[in-house]
Amino acid sequence: MNHAAVKIKTQEVQKRERHARPNARPKRKRQFRTTLGEKVLLFVFALFVVYCGIRMISNHVAIYEVNKQIQQLEATIQEQKKYNNDLSVQVQELSTYERILEKAKELGLSLNENNVKVVQD
Repeated sequence: MNHAAVKIKTQEVQKRERHARPNARPKRKRQFRTTLGEKVLLFVFALFVVYCGIRMISNHVAIYEVNKQIQQLEATIQEQKKYNNDLSVQVQELSTYERILEKAKELGLSLNENNVKVVQD
């Protein structure tokens, strides 16, 4: 091949390369850079997420404490109801007619049928 033919062939190859890749510069990887404003926003968002997490945990702890107090109060109420029922049974036992009559005789009182008034509920 002569010199002119080689020149033409190289020009054609260069044209094809230019059409295939218009910028002759090698491609560089783009580096992602954050600006100061973006950093501040990310920092504020991170603080907000941490704050929300702490707030949720503290709310759960408070709810747990309240539930614990409620259970303790319910247990106390159940004990008091049992005690009240026991006292009510004791009052019924102590207020029977036979026991009252026996105590009256021990104290020297006598039953006068004429002075007895019947009261109905």
